[in-house]
Amino acid sequence: MRNQTFFSLDEANAAIREAVERINTHVMRRLDQCRRDLFETMERPALAALPAEEYEFAEWRLARVSTDYHVEFERYFYSVPHSLIRQQVDVRATSRTIEIFFKGKRVAAHQRRYGGARFGTEPDHMPSSHRRYAEWSPERFRRWARSIGPQTEGLVIAILASRPHPEQGFRTCLGVLKLYQAIDTAQAEAVSARALEIGSLNCKSISALIKSHKASRHTAEPAAVGEHANLRGPGYFH
Repeated sequence: MRNQTFFSLDEANAAIREAVERINTHVMRRLDQCRRDLFETMERPALAALPAEEYEFAEWRLARVSTDYHVEFERYFYSVPHSLIRQQVDVRATSRTIEIFFKGKRVAAHQRRYGGARFGTEPDHMPSSHRRYAEWSPERFRRWARSIGPQTEGLVIAILASRPHPEQGFRTCLGVLKLYQAIDTAQAEAVSARALEIGSLNCKSISALIKSHKASRHTAEPAAVGEHANLRGPGYFH
């Protein structure tokens, strides 16, 4: 076909079809059979039926269900039944769906998210009795925040209120708790007040506020006098 010229894809396909037919019906000298006869007598009987559904690439990962009964995949969160909190599950992700399996049984299925809201929460996964079973609750977070001060309590209330469901703020509240363990109460209150003022209601921005507050305190402190190795001090003159 190298010397032929085609002016459309249909013409090329028609010529290829004729060439393939000639190859398949050509009797091979050694076998005294053509390729089509070999296929019909040997290969076709061994073929299995094609799958009912088209093949779809899927990625599998292990995940741990968080206290807000969501699992994370590619920075988006998908709910599972709240009874699976802290359980290890298998996540099957395709281009269109996210499926979660527990001990081989599918317990949740979501449309995969690429934008918009980061949480995909199925209402059936969060019954009103959820707080009896979960270790954490909005009231427990408020009590912890109240023990630090009113600004921190206000920050936690704002975080929980900013989510469609309060439980979706548990992850952020736990992150704030961990950040505040490394600083004193006064600093925590100052950071909480600033976060409320500018509307910073996530761990990343609160962590940045803590760092900037530490830096401002460090530069505001006067340099110590009399702590230089070359200074003699009052004892030198006696």
